[in-house]
Amino acid sequence: MAEDLTIIHTADKTAQYQSLIPQIEALITGEDDLVANLANISAALKEQFKWFWVGFYMVKNNELVLGPFQGPVACTRIAKGKGVCGAAWQQAETLIVPDVDEFPGHIACSSLSRSEIVLPLFHNDEVIGVLDVDSEQVAHFDETDALYLAQIVNLLKF
Repeated sequence: MAEDLTIIHTADKTAQYQSLIPQIEALITGEDDLVANLANISAALKEQFKWFWVGFYMVKNNELVLGPFQGPVACTRIAKGKGVCGAAWQQAETLIVPDVDEFPGHIACSSLSRSEIVLPLFHNDEVIGVLDVDSEQVAHFDETDALYLAQIVNLLKF
């Protein structure tokens, strides 16, 4: 198990992900506690990219409930289909929102959040949670983020 991360400072987002993914894999390999792994993934992503908010929501009793995260306090519960997280859950697909103010029904946990990417977590073809990442910059996320964040969530064992 890794005890520390090697953070690279480069403008190349792909290189940052390619450096971080094996470190995250080492960090969670051998650890079967989901909460611990979600917490460490949140911390690793926040440390590498300095995003405004990084965290997980898990499906419980037919709503998303706040899980491990890094950043300011967040919305605790989100209904299916509500906001970006609820929409990603309902649609079972990754959503990239360049400007959250233009997303119908966006839930503003913080007025500082300007763009967002949300990836569903699957177990047996069912969405069991989402990875939610917010930035203070408009249009911060793209298909590169979607590709590599999907690789990271696929490292999780449910």
